Amino acid sequence: MTPVSRDRLLVAATLATAVLMCWAWLVPAAGDMYGSMTGVSAWMAAGSWDLTHVALLFAMWVVMMVGMMLPSATPTLLLYAAVVRSHDGTHVKARTYAFAGGYLLVWCGFSVVATALQRLLSASLLLSPMMQLRSRAVAGALLLTAGLYQITPAKRTCLASCRAPAAFIARYWRQGNSGALRMGVIHGIYCLGCCWALMLLLFAGGVMNLYVIAAITIFILVEKLGPLAWQAGRLSGGLLMASGAWLLLTR
Repeated sequence: MTPVSRDRLLVAATLATAVLMCWAWLVPAAGDMYGSMTGVSAWMAAGSWDLTHVALLFAMWVVMMVGMMLPSATPTLLLYAAVVRSHDGTHVKARTYAFAGGYLLVWCGFSVVATALQRLLSASLLLSPMMQLRSRAVAGALLLTAGLYQITPAKRTCLASCRAPAAFIARYWRQGNSGALRMGVIHGIYCLGCCWALMLLLFAGGVMNLYVIAAITIFILVEKLGPLAWQAGRLSGGLLMASGAWLLLTR
């Protein structure tokens, strides 16, 4: 086995393990959330927003973001490992994991915002104990926002960067572990710019609704890796705007 193949295998196995661990928690947690809520989701039923509850809620968002976003970032991470190996051949795994750490750091930041937003919606009684919006108007507004963003130049720019890992690596190349971390942060910012509006759909469909989580994850994979990303973006934008308008007009 060549060094490049060995690197790819090890990095891919590490990323797959991280994703599988996230989904191994998400699946039973979502099932318990819409079931008895006496298992791994029992803490979600707590009425008080103490520090422990907020920390667990933040951890929940982090696990969701890692499970949802890391699969679509894997091709970039594998390519980066190959480039590091061909460039100087040193510290390949450390630099690749630093890149992944920077990428996930951005989504941890998003998780802070999502946790704060969930707290605000709950305090306003707009979010049910099942973590789903009670207001059709707010849900419709979120769908409209997500749909409109799908067809904006900002969305296309961020998606283009996510779909062209070789061009991204060439443009933002930095040496060393700190450079890899910085590259990961930049890549994460592009991915956040591409997907933040889609994550709003978690509030509209249910934060722990496994079908919504899976659907968004699959759609993000199609957008970033599929051959018909631009058509999918326009189609999804139109469908989301139509759904949002329907909710607003029929309430």
